[in-house]
Amino acid sequence: MATKYIFVTGGVVSSIGKGICVASIGRILKSQGLSVTVVKLDPYLNVDPGTMSPYQHGEVFVTGDGGETDLDLGHYERFIDIELTRESNVTAGQAYLTLITQERRGDFLGGTIQTVPHLTNEIKSRLTGLAQKSNADVVVVEVGGTVGDIEGLPFLEAIRQMRNEVGRSNVFYIHLTLLPYISASEELKTKPTQHSVKELRSIGIQPDALICRSDTEVTRSIRDKLSLFCDVDPAAVFPMPTVGNVYEVPLIMEDYGVSRILSQTLGLDGSCELSDWSQLVAQMNAAEHEIPIAIVGKYVEYPDSYMSVREALRHAAASCGLKADVRWVHSEAVERDGPDAHLKGVSGIVVPGGFGPRGVEGMVDASRYARDRQVPYLGLCLGMQVMVIDWARDVAGLRCANSSELDPDSPHPVIDIMHGQKGVTDLGGTMRLGQYPCRPQANTHTARIYNQPQVMERHRHRYEVNNRYRESLESSGLVMSGLSPDGELVETAEVPGHPFMVGVQFHPEFQSRPNRPHPLFSALLGQARNTVREGSQLPFRRSKSWSF
Repeated sequence: MATKYIFVTGGVVSSIGKGICVASIGRILKSQGLSVTVVKLDPYLNVDPGTMSPYQHGEVFVTGDGGETDLDLGHYERFIDIELTRESNVTAGQAYLTLITQERRGDFLGGTIQTVPHLTNEIKSRLTGLAQKSNADVVVVEVGGTVGDIEGLPFLEAIRQMRNEVGRSNVFYIHLTLLPYISASEELKTKPTQHSVKELRSIGIQPDALICRSDTEVTRSIRDKLSLFCDVDPAAVFPMPTVGNVYEVPLIMEDYGVSRILSQTLGLDGSCELSDWSQLVAQMNAAEHEIPIAIVGKYVEYPDSYMSVREALRHAAASCGLKADVRWVHSEAVERDGPDAHLKGVSGIVVPGGFGPRGVEGMVDASRYARDRQVPYLGLCLGMQVMVIDWARDVAGLRCANSSELDPDSPHPVIDIMHGQKGVTDLGGTMRLGQYPCRPQANTHTARIYNQPQVMERHRHRYEVNNRYRESLESSGLVMSGLSPDGELVETAEVPGHPFMVGVQFHPEFQSRPNRPHPLFSALLGQARNTVREGSQLPFRRSKSWSF
């Protein structure tokens, strides 16, 4: 069977859930027994989102091969349960950089480089190249932004050309739009969608299906109206209501017959079997008891900055028969008001990654609060580093200990830049990125949680535990519970005698799945469930080695 391509574009407004819909389509196709891969096309000129602010772009999702990519790839991996590569995120910056590099090298001597055909050919070659490399039956492609954005025009032109190049029977266009509700007239309005489709058709793309986002019911009459004015089969106008649990979306789409339309048009085999997914969603929705977990970070005003962390907590909570009540706690507020004002009553604390000194002292305070009050704690990347800094200052006696990233003049840089990162001047794509091995050490929480001699986890950092201080930290009791195979890098650390206080240099959240929660998050939620938050508890102090 020739590779099939499904292109999903967006209209009216951004941030209406293209990533979730694309991930859901991938889930449906996989349930038919088809092999699926997914691509996100991003029209911005950055080569990747690695140097972009979380406030502008949200989380940077790291693939196993070290790609810094759009957060939508996290949705794809979680829903479809596949492992993607850096090739699954194509930006305008990447395409232009390739062309300009070729031009400077002399590959186009005598020729004029143009948007069409050179840029569009580069975009198409990345799509077909991934299709060949992955050997997927279906490639689902999300086009970032909305129709009408000037920067998105080359991408729309490229996917328009694809239909003639790979065959009309091998391409399916889906357009996702918003149906706004006007309270004064108490009705959904279809005109924005009509204009969006008109814009798309002016480019040469006639959508084969519409997905209509709304906060209220999309009636049959509205669907018929959209079918008439947008020239789309009535059976291919799919309502997509707002739901409380995004993992319901594949089930809703299938209820409206998405797999039937795709199979008929593209000639796909196999019936859709979503019973396992339905059971998963039912389990998540059936949980009655909530467990309060604080995420103490510096970007919590924009929760998309910690998308994978939040989802990993949801996965783990559901596996324990609970719902995660995620409390977003700004680390600067902890720094200003003290941890008790914001963390009292929570059953677990997660301190995620981040860069720069702003709000880090609040993270250190959160780590000390968790250690003193015996609150289950999971530190991710920077969250591990602040745990080490807190221990160094408060237990190991290394006053003013810090990270050289945060305080270059610290007398005790217990966190320091990695050897291979010294002298690096380019910031984009130069960190320690992607999967690296970690060997859990015997008789530790980490070893019991993983129950494997070696694990692979995804990294994104420049700084690490300074080996000059490892002896001091270990002699004061801190357990280096996971090391690189050569023993040179501290991958995980633990506070002994604590119910659960583990810091990891990597990002386990990227490998969590709704049907397969990451064991570190499951361990955190399991301990949080068993931890009583009320009552007095003495601060935890130890100055000697401790073994589990």
